[in-house]
Amino acid sequence: MLHGPAAELGEDRASKKKAKLGMILFLFYLSLYVLFVVIGLFYTDLMSMKVVFGLNMAVTYGIGLILLAMIMGFIYSLICTSMEDKMNKEAEL
Repeated sequence: MLHGPAAELGEDRASKKKAKLGMILFLFYLSLYVLFVVIGLFYTDLMSMKVVFGLNMAVTYGIGLILLAMIMGFIYSLICTSMEDKMNKEAEL
């Protein structure tokens, strides 16, 4: 017994805009990550400095990067959903 797709898949009219948004968010995150690596390589004394709640900058920055990735994923999802809804409504008219 073969099962078909759960939903009808059609043309994705928002794919170009979603790809552009994804690339912008990726480059933004990449720049912050590169800064983290550069600080870790060349300014190790800065990474050992206590910043928040007795945690050093390395831990704080690392946790911040993880949280930022989750927040950016949520924002990307919201924006893409609204783009898809808008472009699908325009196509139906």
